[in-house]
Amino acid sequence: MNRNLLLFTALFLAVSFSCSFKRDTGSINIENWKADRYGCKGLRLQDLEELERLKHSYLGVNNQALIKTFGRPDRVELVDKSQTFFFYFLEPSGNCDQVEIEKEPLRVLFRLNAVSKVSEVTITNQNP
Repeated sequence: MNRNLLLFTALFLAVSFSCSFKRDTGSINIENWKADRYGCKGLRLQDLEELERLKHSYLGVNNQALIKTFGRPDRVELVDKSQTFFFYFLEPSGNCDQVEIEKEPLRVLFRLNAVSKVSEVTITNQNP
């Protein structure tokens, strides 16, 4: 009986720690965030201060937790076998209809390492 209980506990802990959970987003309006693909509506920009305040709390988070929290990234860029970038545009990007882009739009970049964990969070209008 104790052996089964020990096995069950070990299995439960393994499953619990392997799952990805949504991360805390503070006062960021996640419904607006997810509804603003490519930053076309300008809704994400409203949460810039809160995102700036929380950005370091996402270090070490895995890619699935990011997707559960912020939705599918607007763009994913594989730099090499050891780095991936998730882009979420804060300002309208070139993918928005009837928007003329004069400069590179502001975006949040999540740099993920080879094991798909966030190693850097940057808010910028530069490409990696």
